[in-house]
Amino acid sequence: MKKLVSLLLALCVMLSMAAVASADVPGDWAPFAERVKITVPVYDRSKEGYPAVDDNYWTRYIQKEFGDKYNIEVKYVAIPRGDVMTKYSMLIAAEDTPTIMMEYDYPKVAQWANDGAMQEINLEEFAKVAPTFYQAMVDNNQLGYTDINGKTYFVLTERPYYNTTFTFVNFVRMDWLRKVGYDHVPQNYEEQKDALNKMIAAGLTTNPLSTGIPTAAYIANFGYRDFPVTDEGEKEWAMHSSLGTPSFAWYPTQRMLKRMNAEYHMGWYSSEFDLEKNSGGAATDQTQTDFVNGKTYTYGGYIANNMAWLTAFYENNPGAELAIASPYAGLEEGVNTGAIRADNPFGMIVGFSSLANADQLKAAWMLMEWMIQPENLFVLENGVEGKTYQLDENGLPVMLDYKGEEMLNHNNNIDMTCLVHASKKVGTIEQTITQMSPVGLPQDFTQAIIDNYYKLKELADAGKAYSDPVFAVAIESESEYSASLLSLWQEDYAKLIKCDPAEFDALFEQLSQEYKDAGYQEIMDERLAAYEAGNTTKIPDLSKAK
Repeated sequence: MKKLVSLLLALCVMLSMAAVASADVPGDWAPFAERVKITVPVYDRSKEGYPAVDDNYWTRYIQKEFGDKYNIEVKYVAIPRGDVMTKYSMLIAAEDTPTIMMEYDYPKVAQWANDGAMQEINLEEFAKVAPTFYQAMVDNNQLGYTDINGKTYFVLTERPYYNTTFTFVNFVRMDWLRKVGYDHVPQNYEEQKDALNKMIAAGLTTNPLSTGIPTAAYIANFGYRDFPVTDEGEKEWAMHSSLGTPSFAWYPTQRMLKRMNAEYHMGWYSSEFDLEKNSGGAATDQTQTDFVNGKTYTYGGYIANNMAWLTAFYENNPGAELAIASPYAGLEEGVNTGAIRADNPFGMIVGFSSLANADQLKAAWMLMEWMIQPENLFVLENGVEGKTYQLDENGLPVMLDYKGEEMLNHNNNIDMTCLVHASKKVGTIEQTITQMSPVGLPQDFTQAIIDNYYKLKELADAGKAYSDPVFAVAIESESEYSASLLSLWQEDYAKLIKCDPAEFDALFEQLSQEYKDAGYQEIMDERLAAYEAGNTTKIPDLSKAK
């Protein structure tokens, strides 16, 4: 008996030593001695039929499977997708900043870091707590984006297939095209112009396209930029190309608006479009409403298994037929080069509140490491077998149209799993698209979306896909002027589309100068100085991107 007791005591000591030694090993961390609370942002897209983003089955699942295990309270904070900066500004001012601060747009997180809302981090310490996550950054060549002003603030998530934004597609009315003599979607601008004018003449639609006052700073003018990009062109790219400030006073925007002006005067847009806001796919987006109600020819959105607006479209337009638009539909010789915007080679840029203490910082890193483990990520993105998904003959998940308690939120919980990657990835690109494609519709778009991916890939392989510049220093003038310049852009957008075509060039020149005088010239100068000082990424070659 004494020998047995001695052996048991020795075993207990050995186990205790092992526990201490492995306390920071992922998957075998020791629980915190005192409960640690972390707050994690999650986008609120105000989508009907979905659970609350900050309190649902999956937020509770994370608490149970991760938080309770390590004595961590994980609280989610809803961030309105259409008003990210306002919400963060309120939280920062109230000293209630989320432990994790993350955004897709580099200028936004750069501003938070520059304003002192984020703390510096040590990547060596991060790698000890989150080795899987750190190695993914190494594998994706992302370490060059972690610093700003010479200090390390960020870690970055993966963006699969970032050289071709396959998750966003434009749908068009194929049934209308057939009625005006087309058996295919338009492959260039001449075909598109012919088809839309015939639709108006046939009485299929009054205004085939829908637009509204833009709410976002990004201007989709990539297709109107010169190609190939010269050295001088790369300087202009660094000066203007931005998600944070509208690149209004720049020739590609002039070309784009001049075409829209001509389209407006052909009757393609409603004369009252400037009374509506284009909120980019939110529930109040008038452009979406017009398409769902059968008034317009096209609308685009991110693919997902459950796409409420597509479901509503078929309900409102029984017998309608849709197709995926060609990325070449806007090509017009001498006007549009066919270049496309590629995403940056990272998903979320993730930083950490300057108010977070050491335990909260470690707990946040633990959550990221826990979530990136394949077995945990699989459950969060697929749910419960037999309810939210079933396995196909290859053992890959196929999503089901499920509305019960375990229902996944927007796009397979992407606004939670964006903490580790920007979109779901399952096997090959074909398998990924198959798994992400909408279900429960009268039409199956899987192959069409796969085909669209390869058309986009053609452009990327030809060097016509490139992303926005990323600065290793904060652009102070953007923080100062971006909000007021967005307001000016919204006013000028409507003026230039609706003006007399004969007055367009003079009006653009006048408004551009006013825009520069309102702060844009300072932004251009500061961005150019950063570029010339070597503090800006070069235009990346995405033809070899994963």
